[in-house]
Amino acid sequence: MVQDTFSNNPVPQVDDRPLWDVVFAVYGYPALLLAHRLKIFPLLADGPLALVDICNALNIKQRSAEAILTVATALGFLSLQEGRYFLTAVTEEYLLEKSPNYFGFFWDLMIDNYQVCSFSTLEKAILTDSPQVYGGGDIFKSHEEQIELLHRFTRGMHSISITSAFVWPEVMDFSQHRVMLDVAGGSAAHSIGAASKLPNLKVIFLDFPQVCEIAQEYINQYGLQERIKTQPINIWSDHWPTADLHFFSDVYHHWMPEKSHFLTAKSFNSLESGGRIVIHEMLYNDQKTGPFASAAFSMIMMGWTEGRQYSGLELSTMLEEIGFEDIQIRKAYGYYSIVVGRKP
Repeated sequence: MVQDTFSNNPVPQVDDRPLWDVVFAVYGYPALLLAHRLKIFPLLADGPLALVDICNALNIKQRSAEAILTVATALGFLSLQEGRYFLTAVTEEYLLEKSPNYFGFFWDLMIDNYQVCSFSTLEKAILTDSPQVYGGGDIFKSHEEQIELLHRFTRGMHSISITSAFVWPEVMDFSQHRVMLDVAGGSAAHSIGAASKLPNLKVIFLDFPQVCEIAQEYINQYGLQERIKTQPINIWSDHWPTADLHFFSDVYHHWMPEKSHFLTAKSFNSLESGGRIVIHEMLYNDQKTGPFASAAFSMIMMGWTEGRQYSGLELSTMLEEIGFEDIQIRKAYGYYSIVVGRKP
């Protein structure tokens, strides 16, 4: 009977490429991290090279080099012309350390903590509903106790934030605001972006003391010491300074709704009348059917924090429940959006 059932097996109505794509992602995309770790991109910064020259420079065999280079080329990070590999625009913009938009420190963070995205670790995160980074410890407590972990994490956060930090301040008109709080601002990238784009704005950067020390280094690099002041603070228990603009980037996704609701209420109570809150995140669509980037980011949060990504509807509803008005959602840079509300 089984033989009869399958003897005239019809051709499937859809092909199997999505299934292969999962397999290829597991093996293919790490090739870019390997190219980064092997410093292939800075090697090509001085000019294109042939395969044999790359092999000689890296002291690896042709089969190994070709596997990595072909992935990088297929995904648009390199181009192959007349037998030589060239950097593409995206690589020059984001993967050369001399670029102000260098993304590589975040890739370093992923490499350093690659065990967090292993199947077994993610499975444990799902089954226990708890983060697994640093052996399952609290990420922020670990950063307070181990300054080198904090430095590496903050460098990574800066490299994924600095480009978008110069975009969101011009997505809407924020020129009427006088003082912004950058709440749990990490490297101060968004403080720097806001101060650079909004010349009448003063910024107060809030985070715990060790983070403020690192953020000050970035602020000094941009010569914005007079416009951006750091203030060591426990954002949960300490009083917030007076301001008419509150900014949160990649903060809400660290926490489940109860804690995000607490931060939103604290923002509302602290803001001046007419002040605005800005939440900068990768958002789910309202149906939570995607997009893939936000869904994948939630998987990162499974490994690293207790939080998840939110939809624009969820955040808008949260703001509205607490009393914010004139709530707007705007696309910002890349996968990011901002959700903005005004205190009456």
